[in-house]
Amino acid sequence: MIPYGRQEITEADIEAVVTVLKSDFLTQGPMVPRFEQAVATHVGARHALAVNSATSALHIACLALGLGEGDWLWTTPVTFVASANCGLYCGAQVDFVDIDPVTYNLCPVALQAKLEVAEREGRLPKVVVAVHLCGQPCDMAAIHALGQRYGFRIIEDASHAIGGKYKGDYVGSGAFSDITVFSFHPVKIITTAEGGMALTNDDELAQRMALLRSHGITRDAELMTQAPDGLWYYQQVDLGFNYRMTELQAALGVSQMERLDQFVARRHQLARRYDELLRGLPLLTPWQHPDSYSGLHLYVIRLRLDQIQASHRQVFESLREQGIGVNLHYIPVHTQPYYQQMGFKAGDFPQAEQYYAEAISLPMFQTMTDVQQDDVVAAVNKAVKTVKAAGA
Repeated sequence: MIPYGRQEITEADIEAVVTVLKSDFLTQGPMVPRFEQAVATHVGARHALAVNSATSALHIACLALGLGEGDWLWTTPVTFVASANCGLYCGAQVDFVDIDPVTYNLCPVALQAKLEVAEREGRLPKVVVAVHLCGQPCDMAAIHALGQRYGFRIIEDASHAIGGKYKGDYVGSGAFSDITVFSFHPVKIITTAEGGMALTNDDELAQRMALLRSHGITRDAELMTQAPDGLWYYQQVDLGFNYRMTELQAALGVSQMERLDQFVARRHQLARRYDELLRGLPLLTPWQHPDSYSGLHLYVIRLRLDQIQASHRQVFESLREQGIGVNLHYIPVHTQPYYQQMGFKAGDFPQAEQYYAEAISLPMFQTMTDVQQDDVVAAVNKAVKTVKAAGA
């Protein structure tokens, strides 16, 4: 089975982790700060806070921005549930903004229309989470302009987008947002096995997130309510969590960062090859905005079902049966049972639902060979031209 995503682990990666295993620190040592500095320097951010997952990063980002009971968080319905759940963790209410039918990201036009209504009704969002689906940055300039007008804060959920660029700057530079979040799950562009990171240019937000990721505890005398009792002294000054990243994970991240640009460049080669090989088939290949350079975590096709005798499900199952580990990113969050209990229903966000009815994520990973890609394309050719007997 050719998977839809796969990490690359080299001997250098293994050696980096083994070196930490032989060291004095398995956690809270020098590697986490080194990894944070590597990412911050690469993308051009002032602060980077490594944590145990992107979900944790989203949570502390929301808390640092003061999201709480009585507030609203808005995001896209086409994302992993964590992009919305982070608002619920804080006691806030969650709503969604439909997607742009071309980029599949949160649509700025739909956002503005929803903001105009929300302003009249007195329920403007405190935080908007803009998700860079597949690695393609959202229209951050437009979203930022709306944030300035309507007073909401912005989190970039860039879990798919490390190594990508927007208007010439790396995603994570923070030009159009308060906080950016990266994911280092194994199927992402670089990996720390599990892990995430929150980046910001705001000193106060960085300080707040640093407290929140480690129990709300500090050893910084300037943050304490009294002079330290001694060198051993610490204080809990906030209610935080155990969201720390280990030294082992950070060592792997430092090693992987050395190949980040290489990884993304290879993904672009694969995407261009897919574009060429799939031309002429009854499907849409991804459109890339000229202002952006996608991280290309995913390569999503959309089936032209009016030109295919097979159904969406039949095409997906045919690909799996041919040994192609396709996936679907994502089931719209508002259609999940947990969210439907809040009152969301089918039909609320038609562009997102239409996307879901047609989308399939093809394999995309930096170690994918041309031969493997040829096999994927051959399977797609067969799948879109074959009707299973059971469903014919």
